[in-house]
Amino acid sequence: MRALQVLALAGSLRAASMNRLMLAMAAECAPVGMKIDIFDGLGDFPLFNPDLEAPGCVEPASVARLRLAIAGADAVLIASPEYAHGVSGVMKNALDWMVANGVFVGKPVVLWNASPRASIALAALRETLSVMTADLVREAELCLLIQGRDGLLPSNPDPLAMQQALLKLKARLCEQAAASLL
Repeated sequence: MRALQVLALAGSLRAASMNRLMLAMAAECAPVGMKIDIFDGLGDFPLFNPDLEAPGCVEPASVARLRLAIAGADAVLIASPEYAHGVSGVMKNALDWMVANGVFVGKPVVLWNASPRASIALAALRETLSVMTADLVREAELCLLIQGRDGLLPSNPDPLAMQQALLKLKARLCEQAAASLL
């Protein structure tokens, strides 16, 4: 049996992003039978412009790469910060590019955040993904307070909470696979 493929998207371009670090930690502590791949390249996206999606236009390579990665994944894990009570620009731009191609339709998606205070952006992400008809896996959502020591290194990661959330996602994916066989 092949491992479940989870595509992880970080909504921050910062090298020292706590949300990116959270995804790296998740990849390390993923349960047996699950592989988490962190997509690198959201910073290469052009600003969303519907004119670039018109017939005859060539899809930007970075956009095509993400679309194919999402299509090939069993689930998507998004960890994104909240900037000024909103979704980060890089995450919103990436999602805008994915609307018309329908790659999120029915796709299981989990939202994580490295700060429990980021409730407004998470609610906005839920709304955007709901409109895109993604399958939000709410039972596997996770908000952890990952503070940096001197602003650089994590001082309190919680791999057990991550493992538990990932096991909930795995259980949902296995249930869906079993149901599709009936």
